[in-house]
Amino acid sequence: MQKISKYLIGLGLFMTSCTKEVNLKLKTTAQQMVIEGEVTSAPGPYQVQIHKSVNFNQSNNLPPVSGALVIISDNTGMIDTLKETGPGIYKTSKLSGIPGRTYFLKVVAEGKHFNASSTMPQVVHLDTLQFDLFTSKGNSGGPEYSTLPVFNDPAPFTNSYRFIQTVNGKLDDTYFVLNDNTFNGLRNEQLLFNPDAEIKAGDSVSVEFRCIDKNTYNYFYTLSQFNTDGPYNTTPTNPPSNITGDFAYGIFSACTVQRKSAVVPKK
Repeated sequence: MQKISKYLIGLGLFMTSCTKEVNLKLKTTAQQMVIEGEVTSAPGPYQVQIHKSVNFNQSNNLPPVSGALVIISDNTGMIDTLKETGPGIYKTSKLSGIPGRTYFLKVVAEGKHFNASSTMPQVVHLDTLQFDLFTSKGNSGGPEYSTLPVFNDPAPFTNSYRFIQTVNGKLDDTYFVLNDNTFNGLRNEQLLFNPDAEIKAGDSVSVEFRCIDKNTYNYFYTLSQFNTDGPYNTTPTNPPSNITGDFAYGIFSACTVQRKSAVVPKK
């Protein structure tokens, strides 16, 4: 899972002009628990990370939460108590991610109780990657391309997807998400649009294709509306969480995972 850098607690502005300087005080609030975890169709172990939120003007060093009780179970009766393998990082030892199963997360930390659930969707197969010309003269000085993941959306279901793109081994930190509201049962024609990726002929592109549930889609769709340089620095809201019980930020997701790689052809 891509790590979320900060959770917005306050929004501050610093304004200057040639005649007057104005400093507005940053609003602060108490730290909150942040829980990020997932179960995927890839082999485990799977990870849950727990840390504390930070205020707008603080560094990106998120305080880990150690000593928590973390359990993931599924609707077949499998129960896995996670082991803390590093500060605030908890991993499974025997759980398997199976499409169609529902997974339940239980966390007890610092006297507080948290719960979440997610049903892993069925697999939608990613066929291949294609590339469409984005501009004949981009920031790189020449033609640049956008990636087109080719797959057929199944008609009987309401499906949601997430794409994680890597270009020449460098992670593209854009949040790409898509649902089938406008192309249910059809071939995907939606590009992974990010002009800053500067994808050129001869570049190696890899895409991780995830089938996700509605809560996970809503979470990452909200993040996709933020500035990727610091989403919680530019918006007065946080993405919707599926964590219940005591209040916490974050997401628990069960999803399928596929990966495809391709080299942009020279035309």
